[in-house]
Amino acid sequence: MAIAETPGHHSRIVQLSKSPTGIDGFDQVAGGGLPAGRPTLVCGGAGCGKTLFAISFLVHGATRFDEPGVFMSFDESGDELAQNVASLGFDLPGLVEKKKLVLDHVKIERREIEETGDYDLEGLFVRLGYAIDSIGARRVVLDTIESLFAGLANQSILRAELRRLFRWLKDRGVTAMITGERGEGTLTRQGLEEYVSDAVIVLDHRVTEQISTRRLRIVKYRGSAHGTNEYPFLIDEDGLSVLPVTSIGLTHDASSERISTGVARLDMMLGGRGYFRGSTILVSGTAGAGKSSLAAHFLDAACRRGERCLAFVFEESPQQVVRNMRSIGIDLQRWVERGLLEFHAARPSLHGLEMHLSRMHRAIDRFQPSVVVLDPVSSLLRVAQQTDVQATLTPASRTAGPSTSRPTWRSRRSWTPGSC
Repeated sequence: MAIAETPGHHSRIVQLSKSPTGIDGFDQVAGGGLPAGRPTLVCGGAGCGKTLFAISFLVHGATRFDEPGVFMSFDESGDELAQNVASLGFDLPGLVEKKKLVLDHVKIERREIEETGDYDLEGLFVRLGYAIDSIGARRVVLDTIESLFAGLANQSILRAELRRLFRWLKDRGVTAMITGERGEGTLTRQGLEEYVSDAVIVLDHRVTEQISTRRLRIVKYRGSAHGTNEYPFLIDEDGLSVLPVTSIGLTHDASSERISTGVARLDMMLGGRGYFRGSTILVSGTAGAGKSSLAAHFLDAACRRGERCLAFVFEESPQQVVRNMRSIGIDLQRWVERGLLEFHAARPSLHGLEMHLSRMHRAIDRFQPSVVVLDPVSSLLRVAQQTDVQATLTPASRTAGPSTSRPTWRSRRSWTPGSC
C-alpha cells in the first residue's frame, strides 16, 4: 500500500498490485500474493522447499491465472526438475508444449569462463529476454542465484551485475522470484537481500526432538501489509501449503441452534437442548473417566440425524474404538458402512504438528462433516510445545467447517488449569 498526493493536496491510498501464487494459505498471509512486476527473494537452507515454492508459483500462474512463466535453473536440468515434481501432479512437459512454461538450464562452471575486467551478465539477459518473449511470460524464476557466485570469481563485478539484473526484471514488468541459500547469521550467503528490497521470504526446515517441522516468514514486503509471524508450511503429495495459524480472524458466525450431546441427561443439564452448533466443546478428565465414551455418544447422535462425522484419534485404531464402544451399546460400525462416519487414526509422533493440522484441514474439506471429534488432543503435546498445540487447535476448530455448522469436540487428559 502506498500514499499518493492528488492535485488538491489530498492523499489517497494506492493498493499495491499483487500476483497470486495459488499456494494454499500463503496468499492469505501475504495479503493477496507477491508484488506484481517486482522481484521477490525466497531464501533458506538446502531441502527447505525453495525450488518447490518457486515451481508452484509458476505452475499455478500458468494453469490458474493465465500468466505464462520462465524457470531458469542454474542447478537442475529441465528433465530433472520435471521428474522431481511429477509426483505432485505438475506436468511441466505438458505446460512447455502448450507454451505456458519455458524451462531453461544454464550451466555455469568456472573453468569454462574466461573472465575479464569488463565481464558482465549480458548473455544471461539476452537468453532470459528471449525466453520471456517466446511465450509472453509474466512470471520468472531464477533458481538458485548462488550458482552464479560459485562459477565466477570476481564477485564485485557480479554484485553490480545482479543489481542491473533485478532492475532489468522490473523494467520488463515481470513478477520475478529469485531463490537463494541461507547464510550463517544472514538471510543469504551473498547478502542478496540488499539487492531485492521489495519482498523477502525465509523458509526454514528444523528438527526438534526428532520431529521435523517447516516454517515460513515474510521478513520484508515493501508497500504492503502482511503477516509477520512464522507460519508452518507443509510439503506432501498435494504440493506445498502454508498454514496461517496465527492469522485466523474472529469473524466466524455464532449459531443459536442446539444439537444433542447423545446423552439425554447431559442435554437437560445444558438447558434441555445440548451443545450450540458450530461451538467447540472441551472434555477434560483422567484416563478412564469416560471422555471417549462421551465422544462416541455425540458421534452416534449426529449420525442418527443423518449428519456426516469425522473422528481423529491419536491413541487407538478405528477397530479398537468400534469394539470398545460396543461394550456400552453403541454400534459405530454401521455408520462407517453407511458413509456417515470416517475415522482418521495416527500416532502423534507420525508427523510434525503442522502435518497433523494440514491433514485435518484436507480431510474436512473433502468429507464436509457436520461434527468433528479429536481424541485426545493432549497426545499432541508429545510432538510440540503447549503453546504451539494451542495455536494449532484454534484454527483447527475455527476452520472446521462453514460458519453455520460443525461443532468441534475435543477430549483431553488433565492439563494445567486454564491451558486451553
